[in-house]
Amino acid sequence: MKKIILFTISTLMLTGCGTYSRYHRADIPTEKLYRNIPAGIDTTTLASMSWREMFTDRKLQFLIETGLRQNTDLNVARLRVEAAEAALMTARLSYLPSLGISAEGSGNKYDGATAKAYNVGASASWELELFGKLTAAKRGAVAALQGSRDYRQAVQTQLVATIADSYYTLALLDAQKVINHRTLENWQATVRTLEALKKVGKANDAGVLQARANVMQLESSQLAICKSISETENALSAILAMPSHSIERSDLAEASFPDTISVGVPLLLLSNRPDVRRAEMELAQAFYATNVARSAFYPNITLSGTLGWTNNGGGVITNPGQWLFNAIASLTQPLFNRGTNIANLKIAQTRQEEARLLYQQSLLNAGKEVNDALTAWQTAKSQIEINARQVETLCDAVRKTESLMRHSNTTYLEVLTAKQSLLEAEVQQLQTRFERIQSIIKLYHALGGGM
Repeated sequence: MKKIILFTISTLMLTGCGTYSRYHRADIPTEKLYRNIPAGIDTTTLASMSWREMFTDRKLQFLIETGLRQNTDLNVARLRVEAAEAALMTARLSYLPSLGISAEGSGNKYDGATAKAYNVGASASWELELFGKLTAAKRGAVAALQGSRDYRQAVQTQLVATIADSYYTLALLDAQKVINHRTLENWQATVRTLEALKKVGKANDAGVLQARANVMQLESSQLAICKSISETENALSAILAMPSHSIERSDLAEASFPDTISVGVPLLLLSNRPDVRRAEMELAQAFYATNVARSAFYPNITLSGTLGWTNNGGGVITNPGQWLFNAIASLTQPLFNRGTNIANLKIAQTRQEEARLLYQQSLLNAGKEVNDALTAWQTAKSQIEINARQVETLCDAVRKTESLMRHSNTTYLEVLTAKQSLLEAEVQQLQTRFERIQSIIKLYHALGGGM
């Protein structure tokens, strides 16, 4: 009988060796994730830079440090990591035997005689790891822990990008407020000039009224800009987990970033993008969950034993007591729940395929974000050069118009018109500079920066 049991266990061990396998990265092509990238590109990317190296503005650095310390979402992500670490510890402890200590006593009185019985002992139970069930569960817990760490990093990366974007949005609004005020003053001068020309019969009521309407529109715009500044400060304060307050910032013109952008090879997205890494860890979890479901078809083999001290031996009370020892080996083979196990395996395999598709899509989404940000950066860089030439040309136009007014029949109204064209060009230049900053932040985020 013993030989038969040993033969059965040995056979099951051999057949069960194929139930466990280690996860390997899915074979998903990544060489075409980027568009229009020159050959031989350096593998060093913006993502390899720390946020301190990327954002050198001291005021912005202070805000980022505050956000990394106080942001609610990031702190919640940190707690999830701690929970995953505890779950992994539980999975690792499943390899060890379970131990217990018990003690019981009883007293019976019959026909004037009292019999006191006691049992004191320790028990142990150990499930043998023969079919990969415990290993798959542990590997799944490891993947879950890494996934929670990647989620924390994704939250941190998004947080850094959001704070930087909000900071430069405030700088943009400040600059817009200044230019809008200059434009308002220019149109107020235009109204005064038109009113003077009207008195001498060189302008009409329609021109004056239109100029006054423009003044009112600019006054309204000034109020809207102030409102946007307040709302942006409130939103940024909430991100920093602080009451609403005024945010100290530098001028937009002081913003500086690297002149050359290197995105690196697409494969680096696998190691830099935390959301991509998290999607892969979810795939790994699903893979090990499938292994666990497959191991349910195989028996559980458990070794248990008891060692103790008792004076109750088969109903006979003896004093002093005697040592008690027993050892049990049990084998449990599922028979009538095969249908349930098949269904659970099918569910696990379906979820694994779902996780694989989501992982593939996360790579495609990452590539799209990089392509969009890179295109925006290249476009803004070229547009800035055009805007700079346009502003320079209009500055010359204003100077020459002022000169003509002093030496010819050119009126002050023409000078105001030239100044207005210059102000509009400066607004466009300001917007393009901000779009370039935004594209760099988005590219940094898309490449997985933010450490």
